[in-house]
Amino acid sequence: MTRPVKLFAAIAVTALIAAGCANKTNEAKTGPGAPELKSLPVQTSIDVPSDAVTAAGDGKAKCAATTTIGYAGAMTGPNAQLGINIYNGVQLAIDQHNKANPGCQVKFKKFDTEGDPTKATGPVTQVVNDKSIVGVIGLPFSGESKATGKIFEDAGLVHITPSATNPDLTKNGWKTFFRGMGNDAVQGPKVAVIAKKLGAERVYVVGDDSDYGIGLFKTSTEGLGSMLVGTDKVTTGQKDFSAVISKILHAKADAVFYSGYYAEGAPFDQQLVAKGFKGAFIGPDGVKDDEFVKQAGSASSNAYFTCPCIPGELIPDFADSYKKSFKNKAPGTYSIEGYDTAIVLLQGIDKGNTTRPKLLQFVTGYSGQGFAKSYKWADTGELSDTPVFGYKVDKGKIASVGSLD
Repeated sequence: MTRPVKLFAAIAVTALIAAGCANKTNEAKTGPGAPELKSLPVQTSIDVPSDAVTAAGDGKAKCAATTTIGYAGAMTGPNAQLGINIYNGVQLAIDQHNKANPGCQVKFKKFDTEGDPTKATGPVTQVVNDKSIVGVIGLPFSGESKATGKIFEDAGLVHITPSATNPDLTKNGWKTFFRGMGNDAVQGPKVAVIAKKLGAERVYVVGDDSDYGIGLFKTSTEGLGSMLVGTDKVTTGQKDFSAVISKILHAKADAVFYSGYYAEGAPFDQQLVAKGFKGAFIGPDGVKDDEFVKQAGSASSNAYFTCPCIPGELIPDFADSYKKSFKNKAPGTYSIEGYDTAIVLLQGIDKGNTTRPKLLQFVTGYSGQGFAKSYKWADTGELSDTPVFGYKVDKGKIASVGSLD
């Protein structure tokens, strides 16, 4: 009967070892970041609804040779790639439309705001003074949208932002402003959703001083509830985050949510990892870009994102066309929303709404299925269909981990 005794002893030793491992795991979770957070699986495909409206339309459109859609937003500046993603999507839609409609060759004009609220009023004034422009896609960022909304309103010029998410933008009474995705009142609570999926229990929130960062800071902290272990503020352009990182480590957070853009998010994540943080770095749509991965380098392997945007790279027809048009570059954040919202304006033009008042009226009453989502707006300019997706850095690339709804 010695074998069962030995077996019992072995089991007992194993149990003690297991208990010791469990204790070490618990200790790690109260240390500077949790090393054993879950890794979320990557989403591989998205089905486009069969009734999605295409840029080509029926190919019978007629319009004046001067008919123009404008883009206003960042083309240069520290977060320019987010704007470039958008106007590339717009450019693709217009190119496809013009190829299919020889009788309606819509022009496309771009105006660079650098993403800066203090500089945006000049380019936007140029836009509204150009009478050939009947509709605009932009502006990408909340601060510049806030600074220029009244200029568009006074000119009666419809503009659809594919990416400005501050909830207050639709509280100004503007009838020309439309949002092509969910706002931060929708996105903010999803920070708690992705944190829970990761198994994080202690989340620290850091926000910048932009209109975008301030709005998302509020909605994300409210949504985290008891998971929130601390908050701090930084400034646009800040590069040294050592003070806030000390607070994060002292709070024993296992996840950090950064409410801002990738220009600051990348060095912040780099410095977090360099200081020994082992948890997850979570960023919003303003951080979710290949430029973040490029700038943060290997530190970005801990990064996850929330975004009220659809992973356009998983839509084969769109992704293939985009790559062919832009030197094999994959669609970026909000490329598909830029594409879809441009198609809304093109649909209006194809139906004869080629003046500013008529195109504004068309968009106000529009209801249609896009590649990314359905588009129908409330009187405030808020979209009715507002999905939010999660993303992560996977093998040096940003990949979707699926819907957070």
